[in-house]
Amino acid sequence: MNLKDLKIVVTGAGGGMGAHFARRLMEAGAQVAAGDVNEAGLSELPAAIHRRKLDVSNEADCQAFVEWAHKAMGGLNGLINNAGILRDGLLVKKDKETGAVKRMPIGDWNAVIGVNLTGATLMAREVVAKMVETGAKGGVMVNISSIARHGNRGQSNYVAAKAALAANTVTWAREFAPFGIRVGAIAPGMIETPMTQGMNQKARDMLVSKIPCGRIGVPEDIWQAVRFIVECDYFTSRVIDVDGGLSM
Repeated sequence: MNLKDLKIVVTGAGGGMGAHFARRLMEAGAQVAAGDVNEAGLSELPAAIHRRKLDVSNEADCQAFVEWAHKAMGGLNGLINNAGILRDGLLVKKDKETGAVKRMPIGDWNAVIGVNLTGATLMAREVVAKMVETGAKGGVMVNISSIARHGNRGQSNYVAAKAALAANTVTWAREFAPFGIRVGAIAPGMIETPMTQGMNQKARDMLVSKIPCGRIGVPEDIWQAVRFIVECDYFTSRVIDVDGGLSM
């Protein structure tokens, strides 16, 4: 698919990778509808990008956003499921000093699943339904998973969501193929975002030492994979790891 033909929704576009995707798509000639709960971040995007507050964990919000995006762009044929949050912690932890046993709060579990998995599912459902209803000719969806989908200590909620999103990439690719819609996913490793920029230098150095490519990734690295999936009409149903070799 030619980037200039895209009328695409980007979730989690108020900062980090999502904001970078939205800008790069716009620069390539695509029409972009950017959504995020972070309205301040959305306001920093170029004026040419359509922007609206979006809580992907809220069904009604997803439905209203897709209706608005379709009207604002005069159609819809793409989605980047990028919205995500972290609420890291061990499922069960024993305090070394007091011996008290602590459990992951169910609220932390529900919040991560709600945004990273349910939110992506709701957006996929609504965008594809709108495309089918309006007879859109072909389309593409890119899910942002993570190399954490293979399992990572202290991230039970995040791992579950990202592993499920990777599996649903295959499921949706099969379900949506009859409508001419391709579905692919990207599994980033550690990427430079406000979160990683807050790490202390010792922790960063230790992390970088484990990455064969010798550096933390940047949003542009992931954008290049997004562009490949969008432009390669023979690609669907697979997850591309972009992690500098960290998961080898």
